[in-house]
Amino acid sequence: MPYEWMHVSGGSPIYMAVCMANSVNYSEPAKPMFVLRWGIISTGRIANCFVIDLLVDPETRDVTDVAHKVTAVGSRSIQSAKNFIDEYAEGDKSIKAYGSYAGVFADPNVDAVYIGTPHTLHYENALDAIKAKKHVLCEKPVTSNAAELRSLLAAAKEHGVFFMEALWTRFQPLALEVKEISESGVLGAPLALQADLSADCQLHKLPKTHRILDPTLGGGALLDLGPYPLIWAILALYEHPANRGAAPSNVSGAMLKTPLTGVDRNTSFTVTFAEKELAAQAILSCNLNVTSYQPGVIIRYEKGTITIAAPIYCPKSFTVQYLEDSKVTKEETRRFEYVGNGWHFQADEVARCVRDGESESSLWGHDKSLVEMDIFDEVRRQGNYKLPPGVEKVV
Repeated sequence: MPYEWMHVSGGSPIYMAVCMANSVNYSEPAKPMFVLRWGIISTGRIANCFVIDLLVDPETRDVTDVAHKVTAVGSRSIQSAKNFIDEYAEGDKSIKAYGSYAGVFADPNVDAVYIGTPHTLHYENALDAIKAKKHVLCEKPVTSNAAELRSLLAAAKEHGVFFMEALWTRFQPLALEVKEISESGVLGAPLALQADLSADCQLHKLPKTHRILDPTLGGGALLDLGPYPLIWAILALYEHPANRGAAPSNVSGAMLKTPLTGVDRNTSFTVTFAEKELAAQAILSCNLNVTSYQPGVIIRYEKGTITIAAPIYCPKSFTVQYLEDSKVTKEETRRFEYVGNGWHFQADEVARCVRDGESESSLWGHDKSLVEMDIFDEVRRQGNYKLPPGVEKVV
């Protein structure tokens, strides 16, 4: 008979009972809360999502050591920034609206910036922020290619600032628990993984200047959707202790391009890890003309399987099957609920790292973003998808 566990953030009676059972010493003086002051670069949809979650009370997710304050928003016009503040930041008059990104970078009341511009603008935006000595959380994919990322990491080191790719999925409670089970040994070694993220974008109805279709904006399935299937391969295979930090031994990919603009419409790629003790393979796909399917991720181990429900960028449940002699002996489904949409967990990680003087996150470090971009570069090379001249600022 399957078991089902429910994880609920917040001060529920169950949570309080666990705290009491763990003998928390409430007589100890509380540590002062660290508040990270954010500047927002761009006012698009993804920035909307991030800011809405920043405003969620951290205590609803049992976070009491860090908090967040939006202090500046930059857009192409002051009016656009003001409209963003009114609609997504509760009209907070203390937030400064700027008609340029430079204003945010120069604002002394900004500690860290969130960059939510299109992929191909990330390098320039992030570099400007770094030179202004702002800590950076940059949307995925972090750059157009690995060379740009290496340049940014060198700049971040030179200027002494924290830098992280905003792969929000990696910081969600579900991902943390999948990793814990994966590395506990209860299922044995991981052997094979399949993951897909797709969306029927109705490409023929979009203008060719849309970010999904425009190659000057890094359009196509790989750079827009590809980070999400890959995050699960990095979490379950690259991060597994048996891999010992080894890069993939082989990457192979194939693309089908849309005749509308030549960006990749359908991309599949295989990532193999066989350099160290681990011998495992991930088969990953992303498509712009079909919908996703259930489950979104399947991770197969020597003694069991983990299936993760779609949408794989913010799943709310996963199921573990335990096997003996190829037969299921036990099944557990674990569900997760929390206030907000899951963007705030990465912000908490940034705040803690900045507070502690870290240059990168231990959960999603620079090495993982480099693995990601090296894989994408190779898949694009094999698929003969070249961005227009001048789009890639470092090659």
